[in-house]
Amino acid sequence: MPNSSSVSEFLLMAFADMRELQLLHFTLFLGIYLAALLGNGLILIAVACNHHLHTPMYFFLLNLALLDLGCISTTLPKAMANALWDNRAISYQGCVAQLFLFALLIESEFSLLTVMAFDRYIAICKPLHYGSLLGSRTCAQMAAAAWGSGFLNAALHTTNTFSLPLCQGNAVNQFFCEIPHILKLSCSNAYLREVGALVFSVSLAFGCFVFIVLSYVQIFRVVLRMPSEQGRHKAFSTCLPHLAIVSLFISTGMFAYLKPPSISSPSLDLVVSFLYSVVPPAVNPLIYSMRNQELKDAVRKLFEYMLFKTNNLLFSSQFIYI
Repeated sequence: MPNSSSVSEFLLMAFADMRELQLLHFTLFLGIYLAALLGNGLILIAVACNHHLHTPMYFFLLNLALLDLGCISTTLPKAMANALWDNRAISYQGCVAQLFLFALLIESEFSLLTVMAFDRYIAICKPLHYGSLLGSRTCAQMAAAAWGSGFLNAALHTTNTFSLPLCQGNAVNQFFCEIPHILKLSCSNAYLREVGALVFSVSLAFGCFVFIVLSYVQIFRVVLRMPSEQGRHKAFSTCLPHLAIVSLFISTGMFAYLKPPSISSPSLDLVVSFLYSVVPPAVNPLIYSMRNQELKDAVRKLFEYMLFKTNNLLFSSQFIYI
């Protein structure tokens, strides 16, 4: 039986066997990926270039856009390439890198979502203390802690997972290298160590989710007492989408990592993993930009500036030609 030292590549699960369906999946994934690149890229540029958006909320949103770009770029391009070229293989080193990067980014994102909930809690429930509690240095430290916790967790899980002997073949029943499906290839009882680490990490994530929910309970209590209907609408439009995407993120993620084997199936695993690994990075820019007037204004000004520069460049080129 092969072990981890003799496995040179893994075989990822294909979304379809028919060539026409593979090309259809490639087209759909390409559209989702380009939309995620455009949306998150616009947020990055708009926040970085607009001085009015240099506030804690938009600083955390910039970090979220970076994480979303990295997360969707870790999994979807390889799935698109496999669908386009009718190939399922990923190298051993590529699988290790994909698992590490995905774990780093997904865990850092959840930590950052917790920080963003705390930011909204302070802004709405304790507005007079907002500047003193969330200064630039504090925000940088909180963002660094989110990234750092993701790195440490990713290093722990990657080391535990790939230190196990693999003797159940090399077919991964997922469209990317995901920890539970790598563990299924192990033939050693040592995999229980990584399962324990996963349960601990998911428990911490659930604790963060409880903190987020409690934060929003306090936020909604304050919002409902606001005399201004416009103020209530603005607060709800900012907080409800955040809570919705966090709920989708944690529910599908916990289901993917903690579901019992008896209810596991390839199609269900694909759908659940797609919901927590692809949908949030693609949808987050739409949620945070379409419900935020300041960000929409910044993006509009960015487009106007780019259009102005393009027109000037075309005019200069025509003048030189004449």
